[in-house]
Amino acid sequence: MTSATRQDSQNTRNTGPGRLLIAVYGVFALATTARAGFQIATKFHTAPVAYLLSALAAVVYIVATVSLARRGTASFKVSVAAVSLELLGVLVVGALSVFDKQAFPEDTVWSGFGKGYGFVPLILPLLGLWWLYRRRPSAA
Repeated sequence: MTSATRQDSQNTRNTGPGRLLIAVYGVFALATTARAGFQIATKFHTAPVAYLLSALAAVVYIVATVSLARRGTASFKVSVAAVSLELLGVLVVGALSVFDKQAFPEDTVWSGFGKGYGFVPLILPLLGLWWLYRRRPSAA
């Protein structure tokens, strides 16, 4: 095994615990896509901002799932961006939904810091960023 091959295999994000992380992101991608699609199709007029944020969350989860599963520096950078955006979304929407309940008359995935999903939306990006940091591509 060459040094470059060994480094590449050491920097994969889709092995070991990374597979579980990808699976959880995949479940959230499916769940949020279904939820946002239903909300937008059936009751968009009642809370358009909340439902569009749910759709944004779905896109973020899809991008994170795919980019975490792929190898390479570009996929790593996309993963970091998606997971960082997820964390920012959870923190901003979570804070707004707690301190200004009128801003979100209906819950989003990120409302209350992910309270409706057992706070997994808050914990998941923290674990994701930690995993990405541990599996970052080497500078060589």
